[in-house]
Amino acid sequence: MTGPRSDALVLFGATGDLAFKKIFPALQALIRRAHLDMPIVGVGRSRWTLDQFKARAKDSLEQHGGLDPAAYEKLCSLLGYIDGDYGDPLTFAKLRKALGAAQRPLYYLVIPPSVFATVIDGLAKSGCVKDARVVVEKPFGRDLSSAQELNRTLHTHFPEPAIFRIDHYLGKEPVQNLIYFRFANPLLEAGWNKNYIESVQVTMAESFGVAGRGKFYEEAGAIRDVMQNHMLQVIACLAEECPAGNDREARRNERVRLLKAVRTLEPVDVVRGQFRGYRRELGVDPDSQVETFAAIRFRVDNERWDGVPFYVRAGKCLPVTATEVLVRFKRPPRPVLDETKQSLANYFRFRLSPEVVLALGTKFKKPGEQMVGEPIELVVCHEAPDEMGPYERLLGDAANGDGTLFGRGDTVEAAWRVVDPILGNTTPLFEYEPNTWGPLAPAPELTPEGGWYNPKSKEGYS
Repeated sequence: MTGPRSDALVLFGATGDLAFKKIFPALQALIRRAHLDMPIVGVGRSRWTLDQFKARAKDSLEQHGGLDPAAYEKLCSLLGYIDGDYGDPLTFAKLRKALGAAQRPLYYLVIPPSVFATVIDGLAKSGCVKDARVVVEKPFGRDLSSAQELNRTLHTHFPEPAIFRIDHYLGKEPVQNLIYFRFANPLLEAGWNKNYIESVQVTMAESFGVAGRGKFYEEAGAIRDVMQNHMLQVIACLAEECPAGNDREARRNERVRLLKAVRTLEPVDVVRGQFRGYRRELGVDPDSQVETFAAIRFRVDNERWDGVPFYVRAGKCLPVTATEVLVRFKRPPRPVLDETKQSLANYFRFRLSPEVVLALGTKFKKPGEQMVGEPIELVVCHEAPDEMGPYERLLGDAANGDGTLFGRGDTVEAAWRVVDPILGNTTPLFEYEPNTWGPLAPAPELTPEGGWYNPKSKEGYS
């Protein structure tokens, strides 16, 4: 379900890092597909001119995805820029004038949550909120209470259908494919439950550190940065029930229903780590207790998943950069024919990035007289060179009023409820060496049966 298309896009925080790395490339991609033809107004506090803003866009495209001269020229024809303080009414008066005849603007708040209320209040006082939509970038709060307060702030001037809380992970094609793969294949879905599945693993590994974003990471940490949002969204995609319909609310209802069934975490469910050398990063407290790694055991308290642990780990300075899901099935109850050893477990492996891979771990009979098998893996690699990027997809959806892949207020609060009790220093912090898989030794109970599957840097098919 969509509504009338937005007729102007306003980027608050247009001179920032996210706009440079992700949003300008997404705008160019939308133009190349003929999906974007509306005024784009950047709002920032960098004391720039419009020409400097256009030059920033060009630098962004050259460094992140490649410059398309024709699309860039079109982008420049749509760009406007307002420089001013978010607390100054004059900034919003200029914005009202720049919007001209636009009746349904889309505001994208690429700014810290601490400034949301100031900007929303400025928009309301200047008469800029009627029939408007707003996209809110993560992090959406720092805990449950702050997320609830942000929801109240947004609802002061925007109805829920006009609010688009973005989590770019939901816009990734491979993540959407998790849902499609499950429900489009009845043979798989028939065994997708506690009767057949032993455990689920999700690993989000990054081989790099905080990349100069030490100050940001000091305020976030791995749990707030990726566990509360990205990883819980992946769990929802893996574990939710099939939506009753194709409309956006049916899909979002199943997502929030699943998240509400995830058990609230306790300290025993968590291991936190920090890579050696993090405290020497620019902007980091020399005595920092912020985690750059977390391993968490989630439980889903419903009929389908009762007793099945979901083990999730995410961290910086790990051996590779990759995100994978491993669904391990239960072993047969007794040996097959001549086999006397415990049979190996079957599994499904979904590699979400950097490439998309689907693999089935199964068994095949060894050549010879005895009925003895050996493990094999059947691998399919999916390549889509013209695949739509997550920010391109999500910006287009927001402009069309389609909130299917965005967080609803109750969804965001449900996710914060899960992690709220273990935020901060409620659990010990263990140091780990860079290029290792983190400090799992202190908590063997957080090691899945059969061990963690460690993603490889590149897939091998020989």
